[in-house]
Amino acid sequence: MEDLIKTEEKYNSVIDPGIDPDDGMSLSSAGDMALYLTFSLGKDLFGIHVSRAREVIEYKQVFKIPRVPGYLKGVINLRGEVVPVIDLHSRFYNKVSDITTTTSIVIVEMDDDNRKISIGIIIDQVKAVTDLDENRIESVPEIGSKIRSDFIEGIGKVDDQFVILLNVKNILNIEELSDINDNIN
Repeated sequence: MEDLIKTEEKYNSVIDPGIDPDDGMSLSSAGDMALYLTFSLGKDLFGIHVSRAREVIEYKQVFKIPRVPGYLKGVINLRGEVVPVIDLHSRFYNKVSDITTTTSIVIVEMDDDNRKISIGIIIDQVKAVTDLDENRIESVPEIGSKIRSDFIEGIGKVDDQFVILLNVKNILNIEELSDINDNIN
C-alpha cells in the first residue's frame, strides 16, 4: 500500500510495469480483466481505472482559490505544475473531507482538445490496485445511490465488498472545470 503513495522526492508512477500504458490492462492477464485503483471515502469503497491515474501522492497543503465551487479545494504545486484539487466528499456528499494521516491525492489525467490536464482528487485512503473481471461488473442501480448516477460506471466486487467504479470523465468534466482553470491561470 505504502509503495502506491509517493512523495515528490521519490516520485514513481502508480502504474506498474506489467500494465499496458495505453489501455491500463494487465499485460499478463487473460480474458476481460481490468486493473482498478481502489480507495475509500468514509465507509464506501471506490475504484478508478488505472489508465486514468497518473500517480498517488501524500496529502499536502492545498492553496485556496476565491470564487470557485465548494468541491474545488484549491490547487497544489506538483513539480512546477499547478494542479487543481477536487474534494470528492464535497462533490459526492456535500461535506468537506476530514484530513488524516491516510488522506491522499490521486492525480488523474483528463483529455481536453488533444492536451492532457492533470487534476487531483482527495481520497481518504488508498486500498489497492485490483484486477476486476469486466464481465462481472454490474450496471448502476436506478435507486438508492447517494451519488449522481452519471458519476458511476458500474459496481464491482472485491472479496465480499462492493466497489463503486467511478466515471472520472463525468466527475471531472472539463467543460464544467474550464471556468476554474481560467480563474487559476
